Amino acid sequence: LAAMALLVVLAPASAFLPAAPGLLLSPLHASAALRPPLSPLPSRPFRASAASALRMGGGKDSQLAQLASMTVIAVDTGDLSVIADLASTGYITDATTNPLFVSQAGLSGDPRYIAFVDEAVAYAKSQTKDQDEGVALAIDRLAVNLGKEILGLVKGYVSTEVDPRLSFDAEQSVERARRIIKMYEDEGIDRKRVLIKLAATWEGLCAAEVLEKEGITCNLTLVFGMTQAVAAAQKGAHLISPFTGRIHDFHKAEQGKDVWEPSEDMGVVECSRMFRYYKKFKHDTICMPASWRPSRGAGFDLDEIRALAGSDRMTIPPNLLKLLSDSSDPLPRMLEPVSGAAECDEAEEWGGGAMGEKEFRFRLNQDACTTEKMAQGIRAFVADTQKLEAAIRAKF
Repeated sequence: LAAMALLVVLAPASAFLPAAPGLLLSPLHASAALRPPLSPLPSRPFRASAASALRMGGGKDSQLAQLASMTVIAVDTGDLSVIADLASTGYITDATTNPLFVSQAGLSGDPRYIAFVDEAVAYAKSQTKDQDEGVALAIDRLAVNLGKEILGLVKGYVSTEVDPRLSFDAEQSVERARRIIKMYEDEGIDRKRVLIKLAATWEGLCAAEVLEKEGITCNLTLVFGMTQAVAAAQKGAHLISPFTGRIHDFHKAEQGKDVWEPSEDMGVVECSRMFRYYKKFKHDTICMPASWRPSRGAGFDLDEIRALAGSDRMTIPPNLLKLLSDSSDPLPRMLEPVSGAAECDEAEEWGGGAMGEKEFRFRLNQDACTTEKMAQGIRAFVADTQKLEAAIRAKF
């Protein structure tokens, strides 16, 4: 959102050129209980013709169809027309916003995006005369404007993120989430169709615990390890987004190892471990892996996806969906609830079923991957938000 708004506010009309879109979609949960739903990898250009190719190539024997029969598939793209096309395939029903992908979409020069910014600023000015409050309100309103547009294209849910600068402030995160939900409801949108995204810090987890009790469902993002996954489930979070590819990146650099067997890829190992823990201890929290890397290197782009087939959900970029649709090889199910519960090697729940803050922080400190990757992710989101803030402030 930050970069998209900055482009819309500051760039001349001649600067808008087509670019790789990026926005994440996430469909309805395939289990008995319907649950609402990010992927950090930029996707290649994927316009309407590519969506049509998916429809034609993704027959009942394709790996895309096979995967969809066992895992709810999410797709990320920032082109609203592509969202509509992909929703029509039957594989995609939900959506979520992400700053990186929305910024790519902003380069298209679509008048709808410009209108989102103008309306957000006008709305904020009508609500307050305080500039700082107005800028913050406009940022939230911009996210709601985009979410509302997407909800007109998909049948399910949209995910909207709380200002990442509040990642260590539980009370303010709760207040901002409530404000976002109220703006959606004022537009006639049921809160059940909106998922609030929060970073999986201790404070983010505590905020989610409060919000879930109010019927505001949450997506805990920037998840890189079991400590976050377990604490999120114990606090009743609706969904987590573990970043498979970024976990892989950390261990690849740490060990200096370029080629991994998919089953030994640390991103696959961690996501599988989370899935099995949830099934064994009967947590309803959804595990939705996001971000993908080729375990065995170039040419093996689908390794991690195939190794996690059967996960509750996945977020997959269009170029990888196309690869799945073009393949008719058998796709074995690797994760399954009953066998997953049996394969979990944890004898008992961490923290006795209610991990406290001290244990959470200690475990986080001992997990270098989670500590470093979460910090990097928050810094990146904060940087985007600061750019957006500067652009919006110029409108005041």
